[in-house]
Amino acid sequence: MIFGSDNMAGASPAVLQAIVQANAGEQPSYGADVWCEQAEQQISQVFQAPARVFFVSTGTVANSLALSALTPPWGGVLCQRDAHVLADESSAPEFFSGGARLLGLDPVNGKVAPESISRALASAGHPPHNVVPRALSITQANELGLVYTPEEVHELASLAHRHGLKVHMDGARFANALASLGCHPADITWRAGVDVLCLGASKNGALMAEAIVFFDPSLAQDFAYRLKRAGQMAAKARFFGAQFCAWLHDDHWLALARQANDVAGQLGVALQALPGTRLVWPVQANEVFAVMPARLAQVLRSQGAVFYDWPEHALPAHEALQHEEKLVRFVTSFASTCEQVDDLVAAARCS
Repeated sequence: MIFGSDNMAGASPAVLQAIVQANAGEQPSYGADVWCEQAEQQISQVFQAPARVFFVSTGTVANSLALSALTPPWGGVLCQRDAHVLADESSAPEFFSGGARLLGLDPVNGKVAPESISRALASAGHPPHNVVPRALSITQANELGLVYTPEEVHELASLAHRHGLKVHMDGARFANALASLGCHPADITWRAGVDVLCLGASKNGALMAEAIVFFDPSLAQDFAYRLKRAGQMAAKARFFGAQFCAWLHDDHWLALARQANDVAGQLGVALQALPGTRLVWPVQANEVFAVMPARLAQVLRSQGAVFYDWPEHALPAHEALQHEEKLVRFVTSFASTCEQVDDLVAAARCS
């Protein structure tokens, strides 16, 4: 009953086997190996674009370095107020960009909306006295478990580009969003106007591997220097490449994401059936947000369930917590099972 985060799951056996295979023999260092070369080719094939790809170890450094390539130190990054880059990555984006400021937008129905961007641009202030927005960052799937459709991404990116902003996508759960939408990966990235994608594998079956994917190669100019300065030019980068090779092979990444999404859907149905419990956001990927009695949450945890309390401001505008209620978040992973959902329901009966 471990639903705290998809970070808590291990790695896919196929990914682990690829690491073992890459361990044999010698390969050139610092990403000049056959594994990284093949992984970059696979990513370009998956997205049907000649992308420039750089591999790093964490989502934080991926997002921070990507934004540093899009935004000068005196620039600003528009993002949702609870975006991971703003709420959960400390000051890393500011550090790696040399001081660029993250500017939180109020969500509309749980997402960044064109009207929020327009308001922020209209009130941005006057350079050089004020920070000027230079980039837009959106998360796919986002921090409330919602996915942006190709049409939504295109509308946001088009607005951003009209105002001279580059578009960054935090894709820590990109595979889950893609599995949910069932579209082509290009349709929610470069075809829709995304300039750089941080493609996360760590939450979905990799041991530790993230890819910074530049769809506009000009934005990757001198990026290797940023990688080196951040301590992310790994001597044995072949192990990054090996993970992505196995992860992408035969759509393994999507199979893993579908498993997580399917269990999340079943979990959402099960939670709604529990007394006093209601879902507050649609289950569109692998995150489930619910309001439940505080006593029920306590009972579930006493029976071994792991999930997080979530801040009240993440509720939809029409929702409010009543007495002795709390908002909680459940996250499923590729390792989650229907049996774990059944165990959670059984644990609830102890209340």
